[in-house]
Amino acid sequence: MRICILAAGAGGMYCGSCLRDNALAGALRRAGHDVALLPLYTPLRTDTDNHSTGRVFYGGVNACLQHATRLFRHTPRWIDWLLDRHWLLKLAGRIGARSSPADLGGLTLSILEGERGPQQKELRRLIRFAKTELRPQVVSLPNLMFIGMARLLRQELGVPVVCELTGEDIFLDALQEPERSRAREIIRQRATDVARFVATSDYYAHRMTDYLSIDLERIDVVCPGITRDLIKPACSNRADARPTIGYLARLCPEKGLDRLVEAFVRLRQMPGMQQARLRVAGYLGPAHRDWYANLRSSVRRQGLDGCFEHVGEVDFPGKRAFLDSIDILCVPTCYAEPKGIYVLEALARSVPAVLPDHGAFGELARRTGGVLLVAPGDAGALAAGLARLLSDRLTRLEMGRRGREAVRDAFTDDCMAAKMLAVYEDVLNEHRPGPDSALT
Repeated sequence: MRICILAAGAGGMYCGSCLRDNALAGALRRAGHDVALLPLYTPLRTDTDNHSTGRVFYGGVNACLQHATRLFRHTPRWIDWLLDRHWLLKLAGRIGARSSPADLGGLTLSILEGERGPQQKELRRLIRFAKTELRPQVVSLPNLMFIGMARLLRQELGVPVVCELTGEDIFLDALQEPERSRAREIIRQRATDVARFVATSDYYAHRMTDYLSIDLERIDVVCPGITRDLIKPACSNRADARPTIGYLARLCPEKGLDRLVEAFVRLRQMPGMQQARLRVAGYLGPAHRDWYANLRSSVRRQGLDGCFEHVGEVDFPGKRAFLDSIDILCVPTCYAEPKGIYVLEALARSVPAVLPDHGAFGELARRTGGVLLVAPGDAGALAAGLARLLSDRLTRLEMGRRGREAVRDAFTDDCMAAKMLAVYEDVLNEHRPGPDSALT
């Protein structure tokens, strides 16, 4: 099958959705399919082999300038080409990381307008490339923010369009009014242009039926999958025997690091937990540096600076080493998590997790046996859950074993690709191509 997967770059940081799309493309190629992974906004940053093309579409600089002024909606291609240089897009991505969703309402709406919006030149360039060089049988959009592309892609290429649902409502709900309501209105109108939606969990599929105002039958569920290179049996002894909690996610309030620190302070006051330590890994963006500095100051005031370590952003070998250095993973998100890829990564290394009982975490607990759930937003309950697992080595090892086996059997990138391929085949069977279809 010829498949075109569009993936939104995250401005130079590791992004769960980017890693998922890259893993999907690689697994589909291994299965013998012709897959083009096209970056949008910025180049993709991955911690394994990068399967994306060298070309970036909807380059972030061009997209912003075309939104801001009519002049750049009519510039010749050579100017657009200059503005799509990777170094410039990466720089723009770092600058853009300082912006909050509340500041991006206008740009979001202009992208959603698709063939009617300021970036229609970018959309038509993408379609020309797909027509002449890819001739895909199906196109996959990375999230709802790009649903405005679907109509023209379907009409011009004569192929079905699938749209992934990966947690974008969190961003969309953070827009200011009236942009927030207008964005939802456009998305609901454009939902008819999509052949099928694909959510990353049962929770998120049900959540998005209301957001999109569509029937659940239009949403398939394909859970994220990770590379088998992460899977490792449990290690009975670590070099450092101190009870160690790990946090592996972006450093920001939404992911709940401050909640984990509050629970960690309580944990250290519990019997037998005086030697516990907290290791933190993940991207720290410019917008949250002051927040993180205040959090570290709080840790110092509690006299716990010596048992708190931030190792920074980690690549693939660094991720394996980090996960092998901890006993428990804990990312107590403030929002209902739709994916939880970091949970699968920990379980693959035989590391169980303590997580709030919301979003996809409940599904992962039921399907893997490697997750202990606690009441959301309750620092005392979180501390008690951490203490329970840290003090019970046999239970911890058994949960890690069950989690690892579940990942091996059902949550690899090959499993994800097989399920996604079934979705593509289903929409192709339903699709009746027109005379200009890429299939003819």
